[in-house]
Amino acid sequence: MIRLITLQSPRMGQAFIDYMATRQIDIQMMPEGSGQFALWLMKDEDKIETEAELKLFLEDPGNSKYQASSWDMAETRRNPFKYSTPSFLAMLKAKAGVVTLGIMLICSVIFVLQQVGLAQAIFSALHFPAEDGQQWQIWRWFTHGLLHFSAMHIIFNLLWWWQFGGDIEQKLGSRKLLEIFLVSAAVSGTGQYWVDGANFGGLSGVVYALVGYLWVITWKRPDIGLEMPRPLIGFMLVWLVLGFVQPFMAIANTAHLAGLISGAALGMIDSSRLTRR
Repeated sequence: MIRLITLQSPRMGQAFIDYMATRQIDIQMMPEGSGQFALWLMKDEDKIETEAELKLFLEDPGNSKYQASSWDMAETRRNPFKYSTPSFLAMLKAKAGVVTLGIMLICSVIFVLQQVGLAQAIFSALHFPAEDGQQWQIWRWFTHGLLHFSAMHIIFNLLWWWQFGGDIEQKLGSRKLLEIFLVSAAVSGTGQYWVDGANFGGLSGVVYALVGYLWVITWKRPDIGLEMPRPLIGFMLVWLVLGFVQPFMAIANTAHLAGLISGAALGMIDSSRLTRR
C-alpha cells in the first residue's frame, strides 16, 4: 500500500482512479481532513506504472480519456464517492517496514511488561552498561533505547520513530535504518551516561539521530527523495533547547544532542555514497 498524492478535489481523484481501473490497477481514495483526499495504491508492484500515469494525469487532468473512463466505470463502480477510512494497521504498514514496526512492537511489549510489575527486573536487564563487566554485555549499548517510563514518553517517541524511521526505511532500506538505530543508540547512551549516569532510557536519542540524518540528506542529496520540512526541523531544535533550560521535567538532554550529532555525521558520510533505492 503506497500513498501517491493528496488532492483537494475528490472528483479529480475519482477520475484518475477510474482510468487506472481500466488498466486493472486498484487505487483507493481516503479522506485526510481539512478537505484533503489521499490516493493510495493497493499493490506495490504497480508503483512504476502508476507514478508514470499520475504524472501524465496531473499535466492534463481534463483530457477526454479520463472523462471517458469515468463514464465507462460509472455503472460498475461500487459505492460511488464513498470513501473509506483505512484501518490503523494499514496506515502503520503503509509508511513503515519491518525494522520500523519491529522496534515499535518491542518497545510496546516491554512497556506493557513494565506496567505489570516487571519494571525493575526489565530495567536491570536492559539499562546502559554501568557496572563492572556490563560493558561486555553488548545488548546493553542498544537496549536502553527500548525502555520507556510513561505513556506520554513512549507515544511521543514511537510517533516520531514511525514518522522519520519509516521514511528512511522505505527509501533506503531496512539495513540502513537498523544501522542508524544501533550507532545512535550507542552514541547517545554513552553521552548521557557520562553526564548523568545510567538511570535513563527511551528512543528519543535515536529519534534525534533520525532528525539529524534527514536534515543532512535532505540538504546534500535531494535526489534521494527524502524530505524534512524546515518547520519540523525548527520544532525539534526548539524542543531540544527547551529540554536544557526547563527545570520541571527529567529529560535526557545529552542523549538528544549526541543523537542529533551522530545522525548528522552519518548523513554526511552517506551523502557521498548513497544511491537511490
